Amino acid sequence: MGCFNTMSQITITINSREYAIACEDGQEAHILQLSRLLDEKAKLLGAGVNQISESMLLAMVGLLLADEICELKKGIIPADTSLIDNKNLQRIDEELASTVKSLNNKLKTLANEINLL
Repeated sequence: MGCFNTMSQITITINSREYAIACEDGQEAHILQLSRLLDEKAKLLGAGVNQISESMLLAMVGLLLADEICELKKGIIPADTSLIDNKNLQRIDEELASTVKSLNNKLKTLANEINLL
């Protein structure tokens, strides 16, 4: 007989809405951690935008996270993490915070423009 991975079902909350998610046993805490990151981004983006649809908000969160990944791939964080010390972590954190703030402003502007259509 073959091995079967057992699945768990957890409920995550993003922007005050609950979603039932299936995941492999043992991955629950990781999925919850990821969902908190998405929730945090959704709240950040939705804070200054009037009446944005849930699907638009989640699309904007996806774009924000995709941009962060692209920036990381460009080398803001070295591939060899042993080169990162506390001083570098602080600089990296400041650069990422600045990028996130800039993207947040751009996404809010875009959302407002979409709402005007």
